[in-house]
Amino acid sequence: MLIAMAGLPGAGKSTIGQVLSGRLGLPVISVDPIESAILRAGIDSGQPTGLAAYLVAEMHAETTIVGGSSIIIDAVNAVNPAREQWVNLASRLTEPLRFIEVICSDPALHRERIENRERSLPHLELTWNAVEQSLEDYADWTGPSAAMARITLDSVEPLGVNVERALAFLES
Repeated sequence: MLIAMAGLPGAGKSTIGQVLSGRLGLPVISVDPIESAILRAGIDSGQPTGLAAYLVAEMHAETTIVGGSSIIIDAVNAVNPAREQWVNLASRLTEPLRFIEVICSDPALHRERIENRERSLPHLELTWNAVEQSLEDYADWTGPSAAMARITLDSVEPLGVNVERALAFLES
């Protein structure tokens, strides 16, 4: 199975994805560390480093699935072309695809998470302004990805509640 996380930075998708990883014994491929490594290698940030990171994640996911394991993709997946990438991969490999979208309905809490988070990805640190701009670019779910199985979790709910909802969704 291919499990694709989606949601704005700081919404809580990585946290939920990591807990699911531990509970299900599945690897997580996160796009952000891949993009950070691309930038650390000296590739100019004006280049399509985000696209490159998604493509590297896709290749890694494909080899993992072909090797017999399910996988969790941790990425913003803000636009339909990014989401369609996972639809196409699942179709090509004839594997089920489940999207887990994570939102944070409390803007103050979301902002606090962004402003207080510490990640070891120096090339990808975001400001709250950048996240607000990302919200403007976050596309509605349309096309083939809209037809795929998807659950939306609100991270203002307790982590355990969201993990249980995600597990029930994945088992259905």
